[in-house]
Amino acid sequence: MHASDTAAINGRPFRTGYGQFVGFVIAVLRGQAQVDFLPNALTGVVFSVALFAAGWEFGLYGLTGTAVGTATARLLGADRDRITAGLEGFNSCLVAVGCAVFLGPHHPSTAVLALTGSAVVTILTGAAARILATWDLPTFTLPFCLTASAMTIAAPGFQRVWHQDAGPAALSRPAAGPTALTVTDLWQAFFANIGQVFFMPQWYVGLIFLLGIFLACRRAGVLACVGSAVGILTAWALGAPAERVAEGTMGYNAVLAAMALCGVFLVADAWSLAYAVIGAAAATALSPALAALFAPSGGHTFTWPFVLVSLAFLAAAPAFPRLRRVTTG
Repeated sequence: MHASDTAAINGRPFRTGYGQFVGFVIAVLRGQAQVDFLPNALTGVVFSVALFAAGWEFGLYGLTGTAVGTATARLLGADRDRITAGLEGFNSCLVAVGCAVFLGPHHPSTAVLALTGSAVVTILTGAAARILATWDLPTFTLPFCLTASAMTIAAPGFQRVWHQDAGPAALSRPAAGPTALTVTDLWQAFFANIGQVFFMPQWYVGLIFLLGIFLACRRAGVLACVGSAVGILTAWALGAPAERVAEGTMGYNAVLAAMALCGVFLVADAWSLAYAVIGAAAATALSPALAALFAPSGGHTFTWPFVLVSLAFLAAAPAFPRLRRVTTG
């Protein structure tokens, strides 16, 4: 929305206050959709439906976190185009939902941490954007990963924050359990991989998310499917336990990597598709390594595998002339 006496939406004039409110709502919805690189408000609505389908608490945390992050960016005078596109809201959305999932949504301390974290991650986004701009790299969900990791590592040290009877932190263990995937495991994993981007393991929630992606962009929907399939295949080939594959914890980073490396930051063609498939497989293989690294804090990998692999692959892209960066502006 432009700062003027009136704001126009679909050709109709509105008073400034109302126009700014509508613009803020649209930015918040786009912020939710930007978790999957989609600046589409309708997709943000579908994503909200998916979160509420998983539990009203998760839907509320997601919307509130995105709103707090977006509002913080506006108050601090962040770039208007970034706010309008939802780029100042997706990390805060993940922080809030992550707090609800990993710390329990019904505790007042969780709500306070979610609100605080949603504001802090906006500041970290600004810092990460300035640092990574030196190499012409995006922030991805790096600010979220830093914030969420700090919160979950610190949480057991605060009795008013840590409400789970977790006992001593579990150390990383070798993979155990059957590795053979049933037909049910396969189709549930396919959708769960997409839902786990928001830490939602229910296959039907992942299906709703996938519908939202297709609503915004068919190519993005296809690449989300490709990433999910690559995640399943890689996890199975390496012998990951079938239970972990079916619940989506092995494949969601592959979904994000595939989408980022083909069409979002690299021009979509056969070369970037192959590059994205390799990146998706690498993100899947990296997940257990980072789970072991974070084992003392519960083994939460969040979206670290996607972030690390995608940053490395984008940094390497200029060395390969057949890969072309998407131009903006």
